Amino acid sequence: MDIKKLVREKLRRPATGHKGTFGRIFVLAGSRGMTGAAHLAGMGALRSGAGLVTIGVPDAVYLIIAKRESELMVRPLPSTVKGTLSLKGFSEIKRFCFTQNVLAIGPGLSQHVTTQQLIRKILQETELPAVIDADGLNALKGHLKVLKACRARAVLTPHPGEFTRVFGGALDDSGVLRPRRALEAAREHGAVLVLKGHRTVVASPEGKVYVNSTGNPGMATAGSGDVLTGMIAALAGQGCSLFEAACLGVHVHGLAGDLAVKKIGQVSLTAGDIVSFLPDAFQSLGAA
Repeated sequence: MDIKKLVREKLRRPATGHKGTFGRIFVLAGSRGMTGAAHLAGMGALRSGAGLVTIGVPDAVYLIIAKRESELMVRPLPSTVKGTLSLKGFSEIKRFCFTQNVLAIGPGLSQHVTTQQLIRKILQETELPAVIDADGLNALKGHLKVLKACRARAVLTPHPGEFTRVFGGALDDSGVLRPRRALEAAREHGAVLVLKGHRTVVASPEGKVYVNSTGNPGMATAGSGDVLTGMIAALAGQGCSLFEAACLGVHVHGLAGDLAVKKIGQVSLTAGDIVSFLPDAFQSLGAA
């Protein structure tokens, strides 16, 4: 895939554009003790060109996140007693989805049983293309039929542990098994599959496979995947197909990490550093 060509064609900013032109992204993320995941996913989306980003969070942690954010909109939703998203918020979430272009779901949502039920119900009911990560993926363990019931296409972004937890079987670090298993899962479940790790693999249900060449070991740090989730959602909201958004997202995500390493080093690299270097990464690829 020609990444620079994709940037030129899909990320142009017309002079007459406005916030709505560049995608309305709804990020369902966060819970008590995991508010950082919501912040990182939201900022990943915003730094990747999204016009409007709304984070849907449990009302139990709303003030924590709202005080931190200035560019992101924060929407409080009903909580469980554990400070996670409650099923009581389903109707409100469904209504709000009608005003949005892309859904990102999972970072920091927790494995609370009620919240996991909510995730599955949302995925079956929403018509938005969805980027599913972290606890969104955990909700699919033993419930893969949910993917068949999805009204819209989805991108799944598991790391190797999540992949084997959800899809079973085994993985290794070879350049043969990882692409094969990613492609099998993509075809079987009708979703774009992003198998993260060294040389991240992106596979489509139609049989396309992209193996990423950017990134470094310093990016193996908490929150890095949350940033990627927001990025892919934002790129899909700007007109990229889900496969294009996934390929471009993983490339730029890794490139930002590579640029950050030159100044920070691998040991000290954080997910926030990846967000900070996204502008440089996009500009190096020809983005305006």
